[in-house]
Amino acid sequence: MQVDRRSEETQTATLGGFELPLAPRMPRIGSVDAVAVEARAAELGKRSIKRESKLYALELAIRCMDLTTLEGADTPGKVAALASKALRPDPSDASIPPVAAVCVYPNLVEAAVARLRGTSVKVASVATAFPSGQSPLSVKLEETREAVALGADEIDMVIDRGAFLSGRYAEVYDEIVRVKEASGGAHLKVILETHELGTYDNVRRASLLAMAAGADFVKTSTGKLPVSATPPISLVMLEAVRDVFEETGRMVGFKAAGGIRTAKQAIHQLVLVNETLGSGWLTPDRFRIGASSLLNDVLMQIRFQRTGLYSSPDYFTID
Repeated sequence: MQVDRRSEETQTATLGGFELPLAPRMPRIGSVDAVAVEARAAELGKRSIKRESKLYALELAIRCMDLTTLEGADTPGKVAALASKALRPDPSDASIPPVAAVCVYPNLVEAAVARLRGTSVKVASVATAFPSGQSPLSVKLEETREAVALGADEIDMVIDRGAFLSGRYAEVYDEIVRVKEASGGAHLKVILETHELGTYDNVRRASLLAMAAGADFVKTSTGKLPVSATPPISLVMLEAVRDVFEETGRMVGFKAAGGIRTAKQAIHQLVLVNETLGSGWLTPDRFRIGASSLLNDVLMQIRFQRTGLYSSPDYFTID
C-alpha cells in the first residue's frame, strides 16, 4: 500500500487550479481525550427530560429525519411508499410533521422527486460509489452530476477511507472539493464511515478535513456497518463543528446515521447537539438523523406520551 508520508504542513490541496498548503485551511487538529469524551457523552445521555420537552424532542426528531432505503432490491414502488410515509408518517394523526428528506440511490431519484415535488421533503441521493467509495474520481463526479440532474436536492458522498488511512489527506480534500463543485446547488453531506477510521483522533481529523473542503454537513456513517453513530463519535464530530464555527463563523450541519433505532437514542443525539452547539443547530437545516427503523419507535413514543398507552408496532407501516 502506498503511503503519503508528507505532514499536513507540507501536503498541498488543489483549489481553483492553484496548489495551496493544506494545514492553514484547517483549524488545529489537536488530540482527543478518549476518556473525557466517553464520560461526557454518557453523562449527557442521563439527562432527565420532562413530558412536554420529550414530546417536543420526539417531534423534532421526526422533522430532522432522513428516511432511507438503500438496498439492492429497491424499486420505484418502494420509494413511492417511503415518500408517502415521509409526508404523512402517521396517517391517523395529521399533527405529526413530515420528515426532512428521503434518501435513495441515484437511479431512484426520479421516482422520489415525482412523489415529493412541491413539498417540504427533500430528495437526497447517495453518490461517489456508496458505500465503499472505491471508484475512480471521474466515475464519482459523473454519478454526482447525474443525481443532481435527476432532481436530487442533497448529495451524500463517502470519503475514500483508503486514501485517508494511508495519510493522503490532500487527496481526500481535493476529492471533496471536486464533488462539491459537481453538486452545484445541492447540499453536500460528507460521510466519514467512522467505524473504519479507527480512532477518535482520525474522526476529528476527517471531520475538519471535510469541513475545510466545503462540506455542508458531516455525517457519521453509511449505516452499513454495525458500529456507527455512537454518542462519543457524535460528540467528537460535534466538537469539531463547534471549533470550525468559533474560528470561522461558518455553521456546518451534522448528521448521525447508523445504529440509531430507538427514540431514546434519538433524544440522546439531540441532547448532544444542543449541549455542544446550541439550539441554532436544532433544525433540519443543521441536524439530521439517518433512519430506516427509527421512525416507528418515535411514533409509538409520541402516542404513549399523549395517551399513556403503548401502541403495537403493527399499527404503523414498515419502512
